Amino acid sequence: MLTETSMDFNLRPFTVVWETTRACDLACVHCRAEANAQRSAAELSFEEAQELVHAIKAFGKPYPLFILTGGDPAKRTDIFDIIADARGEGLRVAMTPSATPLITRTAVRRFADAGLVRLALSLDGKNSLTHDSFRGVAGSFSRTLQILDWCREFGLETQIHTTVTRHVLDDLPAIATMIRHRGIKLWALFLLIAVGRAARPEIRRLNINARQFELLFHWLYDLTKSAPFDVTPREGYHYRRVLLQRRAAELGVTAEDLLANAEKKEWTPAELASSTQATRIVRAPLGVNDGKGILFVSHQGDVQPSGFLNLIGGNIRSEPLTSTEIRRYSCECETTRSSKGSAAYANSKISVAAAGRGRTRLPAMRCRAILTASINRLVGRTKAATRTDKAARIFALRKAKRRSSDGTAHFAWLRLRA
Repeated sequence: MLTETSMDFNLRPFTVVWETTRACDLACVHCRAEANAQRSAAELSFEEAQELVHAIKAFGKPYPLFILTGGDPAKRTDIFDIIADARGEGLRVAMTPSATPLITRTAVRRFADAGLVRLALSLDGKNSLTHDSFRGVAGSFSRTLQILDWCREFGLETQIHTTVTRHVLDDLPAIATMIRHRGIKLWALFLLIAVGRAARPEIRRLNINARQFELLFHWLYDLTKSAPFDVTPREGYHYRRVLLQRRAAELGVTAEDLLANAEKKEWTPAELASSTQATRIVRAPLGVNDGKGILFVSHQGDVQPSGFLNLIGGNIRSEPLTSTEIRRYSCECETTRSSKGSAAYANSKISVAAAGRGRTRLPAMRCRAILTASINRLVGRTKAATRTDKAARIFALRKAKRRSSDGTAHFAWLRLRA
C-alpha cells in the first residue's frame, strides 16, 4: 500500500501547495491567479521559502508532499535552489511550471539534478489549435510535448493536467492516447471552478452540464481499469459516488459497505479501482481534499484551504504553519463537518472582515463549510443531475461494454450535447 501511515488529516496536511509567484508568460483564459508577466514585490523571499520548508518538516514524518505552483515557478530565478533546499531537508517536491521558453532542456536537467520528484504540465487539447487558444500563447502545445520528451530523457517523472470544459471534451480520448505512450504517471482532470479569470461569464459558460459530468465520470472509471497511468479528477469530489457505485457493483456489495471498508483501511482511489498496467504511485487516502489534508500557501504567505477558495486562516509571515491559530483552522473544520458543528455554525455570530484584494479572513476553518456548499451547488446534486442520473448511467455502462482495438471505450457519447 502506497499510502501514508494512519494520521488525522484534520490536524496535519498530506500536501502543502505553495504559490511561488503569480507571474506567468501565458495568458490562460481560466487562470485562477489572474497571472501576468511581472513578479510581485510581495512574494515570499528565498529565506522565507526556507522557513516554509522547516515549517512543513515540523509536521513530522512522513513529511507532507511539497508542491510548487504559480503562476509559473520558473519565473523565479531561485527556483532551482528552492527545490534543492527542500530536497536536502527530506521533502518530496513536485512542480507545475508553464510550458514557455523558460523551460529549456538545460532547465529540465537542472530540475532533475536538484531532486525534483515530478513535473506536471498542462495539456488542454489534442492539437495546438485547441490547446494554444486556451492557454493564450502560440507554441505552448509543441513546447509541452518537447518538455515531456526532455523529462523522459533525464528520468524525471511527469504528470498531465487537463482542464475539463466544453472546448476540450471531444479531445479527451485523443489526449488519453497521446499520453499513453509517454510514460506519464498521473493524468489529473481539473473541473472548472469559477474563480480568477474563470469567473467571467464567457468562461463560466464553458463548464459542462450535469449529464456531461455523469458521462465523464463513468468514462474516467473505465479508463482507470485499462490505462497505464493513474487517473484522478481534481475539484471533482463527486466522482467518488461513481467510483464507489461502479466498484461495489463489480464486487457484489453495497456502496455504503465499500465506503466504510475503504475509510477503515484508508484506501486510496487507486486501491479501490485501478489498472493492472498502471505504476502504483503515492496517492492521498479517499476523503483527502481541499481543507482536509490539503493546505495552500499563497505567494504572499496567506494560508488557505485551496487556491480555488480565497479564504484566509493565517499568514506564515506572522504565525508558523504549526501555530495554534492555523491548527485550529483545521480543528474547527472537523467540527463544521459534523451535524452538531454545522448547527453550531448556523447559530453562531461570526464576523467576516475583508483582508486584501478578493480575499476574506475567516476564523479557522469555517471556510470548509463554505467550500462544501459551493461544491454541492456546482456538482451533481442539482435537479438536472437527479433527473438524468439513471439514464446517463445506463447509457455509459452500455458504451463501456464496447471496446476499441487498444482496450479503451468508444467515445461517441462525448459529442452528445444537452
